Amino acid sequence: MRQRQEHMDTLAITLVLASCLFWGFQQILIKVTVAEVPPLWQAGLRFMGATAVLWAWCLWRRIPLFGRDGTLGAGLLAGLLFAGEFTCIYLGLRDTTASRLTVFLYTAPFVVALLLPRLVPTERLRGLQWLGLVLAFGAVALAFSEGFGDPAAGPHQLRGDTLGLLAGLLWGVTTLVIRSSKLVTVNAEKILFYQVAVTAAVAPALSLAIGERWSLSYSGLAWGSIALQTLVGAFASYLAWMWLLRYYPATKLSSFTFITPVFALVLGVALLGEPLTLQLVVALVGVAAGIVLVNRKPSVAAAPAQRSG
Repeated sequence: MRQRQEHMDTLAITLVLASCLFWGFQQILIKVTVAEVPPLWQAGLRFMGATAVLWAWCLWRRIPLFGRDGTLGAGLLAGLLFAGEFTCIYLGLRDTTASRLTVFLYTAPFVVALLLPRLVPTERLRGLQWLGLVLAFGAVALAFSEGFGDPAAGPHQLRGDTLGLLAGLLWGVTTLVIRSSKLVTVNAEKILFYQVAVTAAVAPALSLAIGERWSLSYSGLAWGSIALQTLVGAFASYLAWMWLLRYYPATKLSSFTFITPVFALVLGVALLGEPLTLQLVVALVGVAAGIVLVNRKPSVAAAPAQRSG
């Protein structure tokens, strides 16, 4: 059985960077598709598909999903928080830009860093790690600062920004529930199944409640976007994230997610012709420096004090 790691190794870094790269692209996919497919119906299609794919994966791998292991309560709570997060993301992208929403969404690591050490003492951050966390977030915020005062912003941008911030809070609390409950003892597939299955039920219900019109007659581009969101986003990358949360420190994993908004802006430059600004260059440097600080290993002398916390 794999042992829990105290530091990020090559495998963890590779998986989290690949996931962050897609998550940066994912916001662009949702933003483009929400113009054609209503937001919560789009989320419903995505997570119904992800639930089916994950179930098939577990049947193939003979991974049990429905055994009694004392995780039902925590699993349903994590699922509801996850559903709330994605409700906020999909609705928020109607009213604000993908880059702005991504900045607010990635306040989640602050929630984890502030609260998780009170639940899991081994996750405590030291002074330089706090500095790295603040440096990384400040750098990402700077990368998007040009658009914050844009007079061309839509009338509902504040609502979209608020939903993005709420999504970040819900993401952080979901991580806390997983790391501080019996969910941490079960396989990654079951943790993810709780989340995608609950969202597959909640998103369509909310879609009907707000009066969205359902259809399956969409363009190939829209269906391609939903397929990518489902197979790579809601299945592969989230399954990798759940596995990482089980075996690596959540605070250090969360610090890496700061690079996702930078990826989103880089992809915007490459795919949408957006300008490469000084803010982006500074953000790339700042995020890299922040990650180095957050992942500094304790010295031999400092290690006993850290373990006693």
